[in-house]
Amino acid sequence: MTATTVLALSLDEASAKVRTGPPKDDPADLELSTWAGVVPLGIDVGTPQPDPALSPAAALPAYVRRYRRPQVEA
Repeated sequence: MTATTVLALSLDEASAKVRTGPPKDDPADLELSTWAGVVPLGIDVGTPQPDPALSPAAALPAYVRRYRRPQVEA
């Protein structure tokens, strides 16, 4: 593991603010010149990229070519 770092944290408590849609600011806050909004985040499966040091004779395996992310039910 010459290029990987692993960090472990012991947590007694944790919290997260999670919701969908735009911010719900107070009307007075909307008059401020401070930006508010949403930054969408996601994870996509892209085109496989071979290791640049890989032999050109190494073919892309079918299981990699066919890979699709499992669908998550809402």
